[in-house]
Amino acid sequence: MKAHFVLLPGDGIGPEVVAEATVILNAVARRFGHDFSYTEHLMGGCAIDATGDPLPSATLDACRNADAVILGAVGGPRWSDPDAATRPEVGLLGLRKALGLYANLRPVRTYDVLVDASPLRREIVDGTDILFVRELTGGIYFGGSTISDDGRTVADHMRYTVEEIERIVRLAAQAARGRSGRLTSVDKANVLEVSRLWRRTTERVMRDEFPDVGLESILVDAMAMHLLSRPRDFDVVVTGNLFGDILTDEASMLPGSLGLLPSASLGDGAVGVYEPIHGSAPDIAGRGTANPLGMILSTAMALQHSLGLEAEAAAIEAAVHQVLANGVRTADIAGSGTSVDTVAMGAAVAAAI
Repeated sequence: MKAHFVLLPGDGIGPEVVAEATVILNAVARRFGHDFSYTEHLMGGCAIDATGDPLPSATLDACRNADAVILGAVGGPRWSDPDAATRPEVGLLGLRKALGLYANLRPVRTYDVLVDASPLRREIVDGTDILFVRELTGGIYFGGSTISDDGRTVADHMRYTVEEIERIVRLAAQAARGRSGRLTSVDKANVLEVSRLWRRTTERVMRDEFPDVGLESILVDAMAMHLLSRPRDFDVVVTGNLFGDILTDEASMLPGSLGLLPSASLGDGAVGVYEPIHGSAPDIAGRGTANPLGMILSTAMALQHSLGLEAEAAAIEAAVHQVLANGVRTADIAGSGTSVDTVAMGAAVAAAI
């Protein structure tokens, strides 16, 4: 197969982990006989510095024509002035909107050999395997804002349509149907009118279209507690943009490190954006200590969801498991033991492939 990847290294440790993504994709191409090509484009703070725009039109055009987009991370203190004309995160939101990427998949799995790296007790987190499905192009991040003339009153609007809720619930329900047949929907229906629409719509879609899939609706504050006390009770979790953003960052600590977790941003088309859930981590940028496994596992999701290469995706996941079982660790998961650098971890996974 021939496939073209657009690389958006971005800021901070983004270029370091994206470099390892290409190492892994090249290893896959050699093993399975594929022809993968790459072009690199600016996005985020580096794009602001170079062009004044966090998402230049050339970058967006390239992403539209790619088979898959590999994104590192964007942002950092140098671009965090709240009064700045634009910020790196604006580019990220714009990319999702322009490509129609309304669903963010974030799998959270614990590794037996790393369970003790989790801040929670082994008996709580061992065996956790959750797929979060976060709505990505609606809600408060896209609802617009109003500011009073004197600047003393500000409102951000949480807005959802029935159609937006229906499509994300259908996607999550289909995923649940292929797993354990259980779906958890998270909202704040006891307070927010938007959440009451979310719950009514979810219950209708599940009743009419997915009667074989069990549904549980949970308030977001309760869910935040349950993630720390009984994470193994959940399989597929669907929620809105804001709640999904917060809950998945909380859940990322169950396996022990943000650096381990991948994500896929998908729409109705084949192209998707694949990125680790961690940020740009400017405090460790350039030191070679970043964990590339979240990025590497994101490439596996790219092969699975955008290219339909199930065996190749499984090979990456198996290689990551093997490397961890062999005791290879980056600093964030090494504890008091020895660690390897970013490049060495990527090389170990490539060798396992």
